Amino acid sequence: MAKKNVFGQSIWFKKKIFQTVGRLVRWYLLRPNKVVVSGSKILTEIPDMNVLFVANHQTIFTDVIAMFHAMFAALNGQVDSIEDWSYLKNPKVNVYYVAARETMEKGFLAKILALAGAVTVDRTWRKGDEMIKREVNPDDTKSIGMAIKDGWVVTFPQGTTRKGAPVRKGTAHIIKQHKPVVIPVRVDGFREAFDKTGIKRIKKGVTLSIKFGDPLDIDYENDSVEELVKKIGVAIGEDHSTTAS
Repeated sequence: MAKKNVFGQSIWFKKKIFQTVGRLVRWYLLRPNKVVVSGSKILTEIPDMNVLFVANHQTIFTDVIAMFHAMFAALNGQVDSIEDWSYLKNPKVNVYYVAARETMEKGFLAKILALAGAVTVDRTWRKGDEMIKREVNPDDTKSIGMAIKDGWVVTFPQGTTRKGAPVRKGTAHIIKQHKPVVIPVRVDGFREAFDKTGIKRIKKGVTLSIKFGDPLDIDYENDSVEELVKKIGVAIGEDHSTTAS
């Protein structure tokens, strides 16, 4: 019987998506630009599970895909480089990313990428272009917890690609509840090179940087939500002082 992950998805199929989409992304999106990775040695030193990556957000898809490339490369001996694509032969399959459910239901490509590890959640503050306020879906929180327990999870605590958006409190609550190792990631250049989705190129020859930081120093019991929001914002270069729920 084919192996499945904690969400009942085929691990073999997920691996094939990583390999196929990974090659296409390298050729179409990443190769026309210069990708600079730093700090990825830490990826070889952290646990295989119970790790949460918190990153700033510049495009809907390309940020996280590029991060996955850097992760796979580091775990296959290419620290701070994605030059040799052979790392795609052996991608880490227990990696996930948190994404808005409405985004991952739009179009064929989004649905395919959703099968590559998306943990979809309902935004609590926005639906489409409408600003709303709704309660957190407990099933969403449970799904994120399952993914963290199973492997590595990438989340974008600003919850949007909008420049200057504040870090929202939801990520801090997840950290306090599940107590993962928290790795900050700072990406840059993606907003200049691509449109909002990250699929359409708008400029070539851009330096795309991905910087992994050391694990955040967190007191899971005593740090307040506000203190965690501050730590995350500072670590990813997005401390805009105002917090959001």
